[in-house]
Amino acid sequence: MKLLHDFIFLLIFSLFSFPKLNISAAATDTLFRGQTLSGDQTLVSRYGNFELGFFSPGNSHRYYLAIWYKKVSVRTTAWVANRDKPLSNPSSSLLKLTTTGKLVLLQTAPNTTVIWSSESASSAAIAVLGDDGNLVVKDGNSSSQTTYWQSFDHPTNTYLPGAKLGYDKFAGINRFLTSWRSSDDPSPGLFSFEINPRGVSQFFLYSNRTHEYFTTGVWNGKIFSGVPEMRSNYFFNFNYVANANVNYFSFAVRDKSAITNFMLDYDGQMKRSQWDNNTKQWVLYGVLPRNPCDVYGICGPFSSCSSTTSPFCQCLRGFKPRLLEEWNSGGASSGCSRRTSLSCDENDDFDMLFGVQMPTNPHQLVAAVRSAKQCGQTCLKNCSCTAYSFNSGCVLWFGDLLNLKRFSATAKSNSATLYIRLAASELRRPKEEWKMYKIVVVVLTIAAFAVIACILLACAFRKRKAVGTGKQISGSLLLFDYRTIKRATSGFSQKLGSGSFGAVFKGVLQDGTVVAVKKLEGFRQGEKQFRMEVSTLGMIQHVNLVRLRGFCSESDKRLLIYDCMPNGSLDLYLFGRNDGSETLTWNQRFNIAIGIARGLAYLHEKCRECIIHCDIKPENILLDTNLCPKVADFGMAKLIGREFSRVLTSMRGTFGYLAPEWIAGSAITPKADVYSFGLLLLEIVSGKRNSNMNDDGECVYFPLLVATKLYESDVLCLLDEQLKGEANLEELERACRVACWCIQDHELWRPTMGHVVQMLEGVVDVAVPPIPKLLQTLATE
Repeated sequence: MKLLHDFIFLLIFSLFSFPKLNISAAATDTLFRGQTLSGDQTLVSRYGNFELGFFSPGNSHRYYLAIWYKKVSVRTTAWVANRDKPLSNPSSSLLKLTTTGKLVLLQTAPNTTVIWSSESASSAAIAVLGDDGNLVVKDGNSSSQTTYWQSFDHPTNTYLPGAKLGYDKFAGINRFLTSWRSSDDPSPGLFSFEINPRGVSQFFLYSNRTHEYFTTGVWNGKIFSGVPEMRSNYFFNFNYVANANVNYFSFAVRDKSAITNFMLDYDGQMKRSQWDNNTKQWVLYGVLPRNPCDVYGICGPFSSCSSTTSPFCQCLRGFKPRLLEEWNSGGASSGCSRRTSLSCDENDDFDMLFGVQMPTNPHQLVAAVRSAKQCGQTCLKNCSCTAYSFNSGCVLWFGDLLNLKRFSATAKSNSATLYIRLAASELRRPKEEWKMYKIVVVVLTIAAFAVIACILLACAFRKRKAVGTGKQISGSLLLFDYRTIKRATSGFSQKLGSGSFGAVFKGVLQDGTVVAVKKLEGFRQGEKQFRMEVSTLGMIQHVNLVRLRGFCSESDKRLLIYDCMPNGSLDLYLFGRNDGSETLTWNQRFNIAIGIARGLAYLHEKCRECIIHCDIKPENILLDTNLCPKVADFGMAKLIGREFSRVLTSMRGTFGYLAPEWIAGSAITPKADVYSFGLLLLEIVSGKRNSNMNDDGECVYFPLLVATKLYESDVLCLLDEQLKGEANLEELERACRVACWCIQDHELWRPTMGHVVQMLEGVVDVAVPPIPKLLQTLATE
């Protein structure tokens, strides 16, 4: 019936249509009845923001009718009409507005074929390309506001300002994004971004519109709860409308001159970018989900994903890319296929895969099997069985293996061992290689047993020596009596330093462990409340946080026992070079900055309850033997209570790192730590205090100099003179940009610490920040 309908339409069209009217060569935004668009002819929106015409993506030789950004030098499409029906030649292709107000895309050679069309409208209709990127078929009468069809109701992979995503029951429209298949293929891909169909105010990312792999969280009236970055609402105004008939979300850009792009990429990630006219490139501001391996099916079957490799998708041993062209263009969702077919008998064997997260496709738990060997034999008896694992029990997988994640050597907490079934020929080794392999296995096994035995003996010896040193409270946290700590510190004789909340002393426990003991001063909190707060802090463990080993609470005495950091605090390396401290290289400084940011991001975003540090400064950053940074003194606000603000603002050296909201007496949020981190990051760059005297005896405020030099693209002069210019300039500029974003006057303009980590790591790009008004005021004085 469809073919007959198309044939009748073309016959009537050829007999009764108006004479062919080509669009004029001059730029226009409107297509009138009977006019056509062909070849290199285009429509350009009134103020030149968008253009409609024929284009060919990447290395493809296929053509499509599309809308793209006109003022962007890198061809970036915003909408594609004929996604799944490409054209072979634009010169033999026509876009026509028929006498019934219907947009029709025709391929005229070798035979005239309807490739794509909009719904019928009215004989008085015109098609207009708007400056918002919306192609609209509307009533040509200037007094009428009737819209018959618009591209905003049929989005592809890009979400433009002013467009609505969601559904309208009255109009029968459900607007959602669908990814491209690859960078060269705009046909509908695996991934979609759509609103919850059950009426809940949140968006989901789906694979094949069935497997949910990310949610924005519920709309709370201001932001989506799962996207805390929306709190830094410097660029957009958001609007969410939900009732019995409609459920949609839209946004507007505050800066009308800004060119922004929200795109569901072919890799399944939502990406927000903004065009930078200075660098002539898109600046990436955000990615969801942040880990590409969280995208369901991103690497397809029989492939593994690792966020630490490039490309992050790799075929398993014994497999090859199923569609090599797709892999070469950046996509991998088709996955991998076997190099050699299985023989489906006991001649098949297994490849051992360490440090992986198990596949997510359906599996079967075999309760009767008691050993790994039996588990493998059970798998071999079923030709459909493709893998097995034996950890706490025997688990078998059948068919394709999906969402297999590889972990780095330092992040295997959720990892296990998986055995992949392969043809025996894929696992054969030369005789000499097998001999060497067996020797290595025997040697490693003996060595492993020896190491385990030594560890067990050491633990037993240590446990015996440690009797009476402390009572275990929760997890690894120990409760010490005051006499034990006084003896360990030799009567608090070896003072390491003084912090905002008390002096710190060196101590040695009975088992030989060197610790740092903080003696809290001016403490008025009750013992029960103190123990509860300390127990909470004791459960917080991160590689970039100083570990709380234990505590003491007797009478009015309050002590905290931490791991001792042999290299002291960061300020000694940045400012105290007269004492013989070594000069940190740029690579060491940059890694220290990233480590501090990760520690703060953990406190803000990963703990059960958000912990605001409130006292970020070089003196509270400790360094271990490998110069790995450890944030100290976190949680003091919870322990000290009401006196915390008074102690903090009166402490010498702390005041200069406080955010403006501290001084103004406003409510304190995690963005106060972001501000302090920005100032600390600048001191890491310069190796000097931010307020420093120059050679002429004048006081120079370094953040003002940084903000100025960023606009002059001259950052090398900001580097610590001790480094003699030896630094990665791209990292240096990125660090300075991040720092200036962190010290913005208004907390809403500052990024979250999680976003700071992404910016420093280079996961997202960093635009040149505006000069804070406070610094502008200083510049005029």
